Amino acid sequence: MGISAEGLKNALDSLAQIEPRFADALTATGYPEARIREPGYATLLRTIVGQQVSVAAAASVWNKLEALLGEGCAAHKLIEQDFDALRSCGLSRQKQGYARSLAELVVTGELPLDALPLDDEEAIAYLTKVKGIGRWSAEIYLLFAEGRTDIWPAGDLAVQEGVGRLLKLDSRPSEKEIREIAEKWRPHRGAAAIFTWHIYAKDFQAI
Repeated sequence: MGISAEGLKNALDSLAQIEPRFADALTATGYPEARIREPGYATLLRTIVGQQVSVAAAASVWNKLEALLGEGCAAHKLIEQDFDALRSCGLSRQKQGYARSLAELVVTGELPLDALPLDDEEAIAYLTKVKGIGRWSAEIYLLFAEGRTDIWPAGDLAVQEGVGRLLKLDSRPSEKEIREIAEKWRPHRGAAAIFTWHIYAKDFQAI
């Protein structure tokens, strides 16, 4: 499970001691809500289903898949389906390839979602074996589903923009720059990422 609301608050309070601008932003915007997803295959499959479509469209496809495959869309049942069956649920040829890649890796045990390496980079390497799961998707899974506290999705534009606003920088910092900036925020970079999304959504501007 993801970082709890209490864990998020404690981490952000610690960050406020390291960087006073966190304290200023917390006063202005409050604490963010916890972002929690169920760990496991279904969450990754939902990630694939939801790529480049609206939330409503993704929900429609998921509901059709569950009607066909049962709750959770079990990996072995997905593999058994032919192209037309999955297409009728709304999965494009490309997404079917991604979904089959995930299901096959889970069924064969090559992707041990219940026992991913404790090292974050090693876990990301495992997850990105799945076609259609890039580094960002892997990081989001580890942060929201496994609650890994030091995940830092530095390639996310909203995180970059949020850091820029938090620190009152003249322009949005690059991925390289926010990796360097956030080194001193270890081991709470996951909470920092969630907070940057929060202040970005709140349109926070440091004074």
